[in-house]
Amino acid sequence: MDYLDEEQRRAITMKSSSISLGYKDYSLNLLDSPGHMDFCSEVSTAARLSDGALVLVDAVEGVHIQTHAVLRQAWIEKLTPCLVLNKIDRLICELRLSPMEAYTRLIRIVHEVNGIVSAYKSEKYLSDVDSILASPSGEITDESLELLEDDEEITFQPQKGNVVFVCALDGWGFGVSEFANFYASRLGANADTLQKSLWGPRYYIPKTKMIVGKKSLSAGSKTNPMFVEFVLEPLWEVLDPGSDGAVLEKVIKSFNLIIPPSELQNKDPKNLRRSVMSRWLPLSDAVLSMAVKHLPDPISAQAYRIPRLVPERKVIGGNDVDSSVLAEAELVRRSIEACDSSPDSPCVVFVSKMFAMPMKMIPQGGDHRERMNGLNDDDSNSESDECFLAFARIFSGVLRAGQRVFVISSLYDPLKGESYIQEAQLHSIYLMMGQGLKPVNEVKAGNVVAIRGLGPYISKCATLSSTRNCWPLASMEFQVSPTLRVAIEPSDPSDMSALMKGLRLLNRADPFVEITVSARGEHVLAAAGEVHLERCIKDLSDRFARVNIEVSSPLVSYRETVEGDGSNLLESLTSLSLNTWD
Repeated sequence: MDYLDEEQRRAITMKSSSISLGYKDYSLNLLDSPGHMDFCSEVSTAARLSDGALVLVDAVEGVHIQTHAVLRQAWIEKLTPCLVLNKIDRLICELRLSPMEAYTRLIRIVHEVNGIVSAYKSEKYLSDVDSILASPSGEITDESLELLEDDEEITFQPQKGNVVFVCALDGWGFGVSEFANFYASRLGANADTLQKSLWGPRYYIPKTKMIVGKKSLSAGSKTNPMFVEFVLEPLWEVLDPGSDGAVLEKVIKSFNLIIPPSELQNKDPKNLRRSVMSRWLPLSDAVLSMAVKHLPDPISAQAYRIPRLVPERKVIGGNDVDSSVLAEAELVRRSIEACDSSPDSPCVVFVSKMFAMPMKMIPQGGDHRERMNGLNDDDSNSESDECFLAFARIFSGVLRAGQRVFVISSLYDPLKGESYIQEAQLHSIYLMMGQGLKPVNEVKAGNVVAIRGLGPYISKCATLSSTRNCWPLASMEFQVSPTLRVAIEPSDPSDMSALMKGLRLLNRADPFVEITVSARGEHVLAAAGEVHLERCIKDLSDRFARVNIEVSSPLVSYRETVEGDGSNLLESLTSLSLNTWD
């Protein structure tokens, strides 16, 4: 899904993107977001449009600072997380760990990630206690206890099915359920019971055909945990670079794998192992089956995300308040809570960012296009050949191409009239397929789409609604702020107008960049970090302004915490200054 030249050159994701997938009887929208800390704003834009999160952790490098940031963003947006441990193959092929050593490392990573989530749960629990104690009654009642009920269940549990182990590069992966189903018939055991035992201190005794805990092992027993014996040891036989072809042939016959002769005759053992593993344990089945089993559907998710999406408003005004406006706004909120996709329900959409795409990549033609022949397409820029699309999710109702909607700012108040609201007519709607777009005439609530026709109306993010009596969805939270600033000017002064136009386009295309004018009249570009800054400068010169530019040395913003009025310190410094001049 990384189609930008800069993404491919650096081999990292820089922009969140989406792809619509079909899996069995399910339709899924998979949003890919960056892992680099400079692009954490892209994580925020993807999280707002999601119901769940697949948290990717490197099995070799373990938990990083961005893991904390992603988990916190998922917690803020009330997303249900699942854990994906990637690069499992490196544990044997590079680190040369034994199955038991690899198991110990995986246990530690899962425990560490659970610890991060547990800290967020504890933080919320204590915050809720403080809120209740600060209430007028100051007492914890039975009703309060229900609100404070703490979920002690560990979040990520491989035996529960919300953790998978994968090698994304080679296209294979698995959860413990795949091995539980395979061994159940061979051992004459129940698959569900076996799955619960394939993680943690559970041991299989062949003589008695029993599964026991660590305390039931005989003294001096060298029996390995079942995850090591039944999962990692067979995998290690296949993945071991020194293994012969007999092991692969055994796997092919045991699981009736169909592999083309051209791949079987490949002389590179690594490619042959990749062919076998990707058909034995397909990555798509492992990840998507976990998603449909453990991540919520839009109807379930919006029901408990509603306090975050549309917080309840306390309206003060007495008889001056228009009750009909409040009634319709409450109807809209209930429609969002229910993810109502009926044609008569109010249509509510949240745009988390605008993104630029070359005009040559925008699909042309189609019935929806013909209906729009008379519309002004101001979201494309003829000089840069870029078209601006809205990255959006439908939270209620049905969105149609050509529909008129209200574009609502986060500052909009339906009780205060016409400020912070505009009316717009949509041009086209697309399902995103990675770098491709599929035109559609209408899309129901719960889907993620790209919308054309909103370029002149939205700078960063906004709420779209079929009615003006709608509260805007809550603003997104970014965990960092732009700290790296540079002054920008054209190499040729005559290109200043092109540069200013390019800066406006860049400001719209990037959800996090800040463009300001200093007191000296310099155009200042602020980014999250060095990598983000480099990409912004490249986009500005190559895509949006298309002129040669001069960039000043980076100026990093420093912040200090000030406590108290500082009067004593000021007196001391004044005295010191006077004494120095004496």
